[in-house]
Amino acid sequence: RMPASFPETDRRHRASAAFSLSFLSLVFSITAFSSSYWCEGTRKVAKPFCTGESKGDLCIRFNSPDANNSQAVQYIWETGDDKFVERKFHAGIWYSCEEMINEEGEKCRSFISLTPASDRGVLWLSIVAELLYVILLLTGNILMSVEMCYYSSVIDGLKINAFSAIVTVLAGLLGMVAHMMYTTVFQMTVNLGPEDWRPHTWDYGWSYCLAWASFACCMAAAVTTINKYTKTILEFKHKRKKLERSLKIKYKFPDH
Repeated sequence: RMPASFPETDRRHRASAAFSLSFLSLVFSITAFSSSYWCEGTRKVAKPFCTGESKGDLCIRFNSPDANNSQAVQYIWETGDDKFVERKFHAGIWYSCEEMINEEGEKCRSFISLTPASDRGVLWLSIVAELLYVILLLTGNILMSVEMCYYSSVIDGLKINAFSAIVTVLAGLLGMVAHMMYTTVFQMTVNLGPEDWRPHTWDYGWSYCLAWASFACCMAAAVTTINKYTKTILEFKHKRKKLERSLKIKYKFPDH
């Protein structure tokens, strides 16, 4: 026979698990939303002409003193040397950055300005959905922490539990839609974006993986919360049946 306090302990464990998953999801989503590593790759850029004392493989040097001489340029291209250099770039929801060729550091541009005009509306919808996702996750975290620490009765806990479950499920749906919309916009920008930005090779970065990990944690938190709510309701029904049964027995065989 299980101790009477077991259901209460089990409920608290489930509440702690749901809160931990929801909090992890919130941290992941904020980190991903504020970073610019959703997509990473390389751009193939023509090497600039060497100026002054600059040397090396990152610029083109002519033997001719006239660097703009058309015959010299034609000759250097016909040698078959590689006149392109690959620059690494990374892009997020807010901005895209790429390496400088002859200088240290990166040059960043707003990703919104790079997006084709026809797709900017979808990008803004994605940004709004991401913001709502973060806000709903924060709300769910607050409700779960209130449920764990401050509710006075099981009924109050059930009410808060129901609200936090609804909020967390809505957050997960918004997060999924936001991530998918950004994926679509980025692929359209790769095909139709400015010539001086289009990547040669690219793949999804750690921020993109973190965003989907946040979604997975959010849905796991929602499932745990709903499971806790359902189990508590079933426990109440079981206790009610036991009470009704005991009252019937007492009514049939009264104590004299």
